[in-house]
Amino acid sequence: MKVLLIKDVKGLGKAGEIKEAKDGYARNFLIPRGFAKLATPQVIKEWEKEQAEKQAKLEAELKELNQIKEKLENTKIVIKHKLGANGQLIGSVTNKEIAEKLKEMGFDFDKKQIEHTAIKAPGEYTVDIKLGHGIHGKINLVVEGE
Repeated sequence: MKVLLIKDVKGLGKAGEIKEAKDGYARNFLIPRGFAKLATPQVIKEWEKEQAEKQAKLEAELKELNQIKEKLENTKIVIKHKLGANGQLIGSVTNKEIAEKLKEMGFDFDKKQIEHTAIKAPGEYTVDIKLGHGIHGKINLVVEGE
């Protein structure tokens, strides 16, 4: 019996493949547990249509993320922080402060998406922001003393 695998099945194949399976194995194990569907022409067309929709959605999402990345690279953030007697910052600039500043500028990022080491001195820094799907945006951060 030919089946379309919906999920990876160890020893049989990966999701999306059409495989030949024994009738009992397909009817009693693969199909009831949601690992496969009977490979009829209609099921195959539906599967291909779903995959095409997923691919189109992914491409649109990647395009949007790349546009956000371009906007971020042209963004400069200035954060004012209190200075101590030695010219160093009292405390450090946190991911939360950067996220709040970005929110004021119209970007909506969680503090967990922002990657940087502790910034404890005034100056210019490049901060990396994880956007998803392996795309990272970089912003210029200027830390000034008050």
